[in-house]
Amino acid sequence: MFTGIIQAVGKVAAMVPEGGDLRLRIATGSLDLKDVVLGDSIAVNGVCLTAVQLPGDGFWADVSLETVSRTALQRLQSGSRVNLEKALTPTTRLGGHLVSGHVDGVGTIVSRNKESRSERFTIAAPSGLARYIAEKGSICIDGVSLTVNRVDGASFEINIVPHTIRNTIIDEYRPGREINLEVDVIARYLERLLLGERAAHPKSEGGITRELLAEAGFITAMN
Repeated sequence: MFTGIIQAVGKVAAMVPEGGDLRLRIATGSLDLKDVVLGDSIAVNGVCLTAVQLPGDGFWADVSLETVSRTALQRLQSGSRVNLEKALTPTTRLGGHLVSGHVDGVGTIVSRNKESRSERFTIAAPSGLARYIAEKGSICIDGVSLTVNRVDGASFEINIVPHTIRNTIIDEYRPGREINLEVDVIARYLERLLLGERAAHPKSEGGITRELLAEAGFITAMN
């Protein structure tokens, strides 16, 4: 688990294709690796990766085909800057929100506009994630814990303060850029809990409906 508070910005030092998968070397820059051992988790642009080698100035990680296909890591190249965060410990300050490092989908930057000293971004999310994104709720973008300001269908807005701009890769964002999105983990599990026994059925048998919400007491049944 992570907090979404970026600890350092590193760089992609090498990307080595291996049988459809990918081996990634990350130069971690100012990230303190003294307490990191083989098998530890480090989030790279919000993707939880396992350190399989520790050469001293960074780490190597294996990236599965599943991860490559479902995240924006495949758009990286040698020299790309990446957000880094080590896994939290029982004594870590939870300054952001609980982040699993399991990316739900890839979003796209639609627009970027100056707003006083901050920057306002509009982001298009995959349609299947829209139901998990709520105004003033939390979302993780490339590993950064952020607050959703407004929601319009599958698009939403975020406001980035100068400190976050300076200490993450967000200043590189331009319209058209693809980014990793992780929705609030509570929203994900709440949907499964509401399904009850229906959760064991194939998706084709239906998901959250008005009838199901009425059964659970969340809305008044329609006559």
